[in-house]
Amino acid sequence: MEQDFSLEENVLQQQNKNNISFPVVVKWLAHFFSFIFHPLFIPVIATWYLAYIQPGYFTGISPQEKNLIILRVGYITIFYPALTVLLLKGLGFIKSIFLKTQRERIAPYIATNFFYFWMFLVFRNQPEVPTILTSFIFGAFLASSVALISNIYFKISMHALGVGALCGLALINIFSGFTYAVFLTPMIIVLITGLVSTSRLIVSDHKPFDIYSAIILSILCQMVAYVIFG
Repeated sequence: MEQDFSLEENVLQQQNKNNISFPVVVKWLAHFFSFIFHPLFIPVIATWYLAYIQPGYFTGISPQEKNLIILRVGYITIFYPALTVLLLKGLGFIKSIFLKTQRERIAPYIATNFFYFWMFLVFRNQPEVPTILTSFIFGAFLASSVALISNIYFKISMHALGVGALCGLALINIFSGFTYAVFLTPMIIVLITGLVSTSRLIVSDHKPFDIYSAIILSILCQMVAYVIFG
């Protein structure tokens, strides 16, 4: 009987350790960073970064053309995937638009892969689009494909995949020798990665492995894409 009570006590202690209580402000900030750097927004953020923070890649392209490319990226990588999730929710294939379970993430991953590959093919045949952007989109497609496979075994973090892609892009900028503000920009991206990763640990059920593996895999996918098309 004493062993049963001690076992129950250990289970309760473990549950209390896992359910750490954070202040409301911390949770609010965690939700804020999770929304601002939602994986759907990452391609647009990366395109804006290449167009205005690393302007050398868009040499000879007018501001209007830059904005048009950013809008096209946003249209394909935000509107269509979001519409797919809403349709899946409306048809009852998923219970929540937040995709809380691994099963609910399968169809959105497949849809995202399709849209990323579609955009890659479009940009690859348009010489006015910088190669670095085409490479980034292909890297995002590779990362999404790897995540779809990984999702079978564990709940890999979509947010970490997104910020990992930004880290990979920053590393490519450094290694290619075409970097503006070489120290400041990667430091900001690393800071954002830390904030988003910590936020997901606070407001989601992700484990550290889900976060770290996603960042590493996404960086590797960006490197592979750049080796192929960069």
